[in-house]
Formats: sequence, C-alpha cells, structure tokens
Amino acid sequence: MATGVDRHPGVRGRARARAGARAGSRAGCIALAVACGCLLAACAGAGLSGTPAQRMTSWLSASDNGASMGAVTADVHAVEAGLARHQPAGATRTLCALLTTDAQAGNADLPTPDSQVTNDLSDAYNDAYAAGNDCYSGAGGNATLVAKAVVLCHKTLAELKMAVERITAISGVVPSTTTTTLPPGSGTDPFAG
Repeated sequence: MATGVDRHPGVRGRARARAGARAGSRAGCIALAVACGCLLAACAGAGLSGTPAQRMTSWLSASDNGASMGAVTADVHAVEAGLARHQPAGATRTLCALLTTDAQAGNADLPTPDSQVTNDLSDAYNDAYAAGNDCYSGAGGNATLVAKAVVLCHKTLAELKMAVERITAISGVVPSTTTTTLPPGSGTDPFAG
C-alpha cells in the first residue's frame, strides 16, 4: 500500500509544480533585488564614488552650490546695506524676500558628500532664511526683528565661510561662489561642468 504523496494519484506532480514555483519565485526575487541594486547604483552616479575630493568636486559641479553660496552671501550684504541706509520698507522687504528665496534654493542642493559641509551649509541656509523672514517682518519698523535679522546675517556669513574652508580642505580648490556665468572655455572656474 502506498503512503504519503504516493497514496493519491497526481499529488506528486502538484507538489513538484509548487516546489518549482517557489524556486522560480525565489529566483525572481533575487533577480529583482539585483536589478534594484544596480538601479540604485546607477542613480547614485559619480558623485558618490571616488575620493572625497572627487565626490566634493562632482557635487559642486552638479548642484551649482558654489553659486548658491555666492547668492546668499550677496543677499546678506544687500540686506545689511539696505538696513543700514534705512531704505523704505518695500525696498527692504524685496531684499529680504530674495534672501529667503536664495536660502531655500541653496538648501535644496543638500546633502553634500561631507557631513560637516552639509551641517555648515544647512545651518547657514536656515539662518539666512530666518534672517530674511525677520527682516521682512521687521522692515515696517520693528527694531527688535531687524536687530535679530542682522545678527542672523552675521551668523550666516560665518557659517558659509566655514563651509567654504571645509570644501577647500577637501577638494584642494577654493570653490567659485560667483553668481554669474563664466564664458565657455575661460578656465577660471575649476568646478565648471
């Protein structure tokens, strides 16, 4: 007398089919995992490979963060100058709004390949954004908010300076923080793409 799967005709064939399906399913999962890994590696791009200097240079070129740092620096100086000249509230608010906009744009380029640079830039952009908001709100005559904005502007410049120093230490080159486009082939911007 037959026992187990042999007792019922056709059961052995179904058991083999299920086992084959499980093996095929396992192979499919493995293939999917490998494909996802390859896709993620391809998406990572050159910015996540190479030496720290190569990664930083690649990030600067790809994100145009040098220009973002330069824009925020120029905005901070413009806000400080506008406040010192006691410009009308509307003109001052325009400068303050530009600072918040450029701070947001710079923040969108983060993270960097280096956690210290990321932290320095994040702090700088967050302080610039807060300075712009305080400046905008205080431009109508709130001296406390204007004073707070000025303090945050100074803090922003110090944080940007630390980020540039760290980028220079990593890459060996001072990043261009120009906000204008250089002529093609000028060779003056080592990070130009």
